[in-house]
Amino acid sequence: MSKSPKLLPLRTKYFAFTCLLGLFLSCSGFSQDSNAALPDAPKPQSAGPDVVTIRDLPGNVLHDQEAIWTSPVHIRSHDLKWLIPLGLATSSAIATDHRALHDFISLDPSFNNPNTTVSNVLTGGFIATPVALYGVGHFTSNEHARETGLLGAESLIDGVVVEQGMKLIFWRERPSVDSGRGRFFQSSAGTDSSFPSSHTVLAWATASTIATEYPNAWTQILVYSGATGVSLTRLMGQQHFPSDVLVGSAAGWLIGRYVVHHHRRWHKPISR
Repeated sequence: MSKSPKLLPLRTKYFAFTCLLGLFLSCSGFSQDSNAALPDAPKPQSAGPDVVTIRDLPGNVLHDQEAIWTSPVHIRSHDLKWLIPLGLATSSAIATDHRALHDFISLDPSFNNPNTTVSNVLTGGFIATPVALYGVGHFTSNEHARETGLLGAESLIDGVVVEQGMKLIFWRERPSVDSGRGRFFQSSAGTDSSFPSSHTVLAWATASTIATEYPNAWTQILVYSGATGVSLTRLMGQQHFPSDVLVGSAAGWLIGRYVVHHHRRWHKPISR
């Protein structure tokens, strides 16, 4: 029995790395052209309808999920330049989760609870933003804002499916359970599993969608600062381990990029 704690980190690193492989590849445009891979800007699409509609969402989400969950079979050698650093970072975070959370972040509820509240408020804002953008675009005939709202909603739906699927795979205990050991594959964790952080997946999915649709410096600073705030406050609220937040942030960012790259229809008019 004494050997199991030593074996656990190796097993969890393997599973986390495999999951990140899939998420990365699904967002890298692997099926057609390696030059379209992240982090390059999305390429214009010549095929398909001229606008994104609400009717497109169910089909788009199904196609997104198929690409995400089957993407490990499309691994290519050029993907390793992103996969290896990401996998190493995740492995290091998992190995140091317990110590980092307990040695560097306060356990005082008067500090943790306000941070948890801030993370909830910020995440609520990220969930509401696509709805607001769609409404503004619809009522002002702003096709760019309308499309961004729809793609943001698609990213959120994709994010929920992915993070819930991962939670049911990894079944990780929350920091508040069992002295913060963060054990994986504990059926008692259920859908409240700690890995990955749902808040960070949703925040970064929305932020990535907006930043990709509006690639100017101020927009990117605004949305990514907000998403970073969600990540940090989930940690300071003792709601998640660092690896939960790292994987959630990466997954959300990649999902947002993937959705825009594959489903964007609006393009800036060419000035004459």
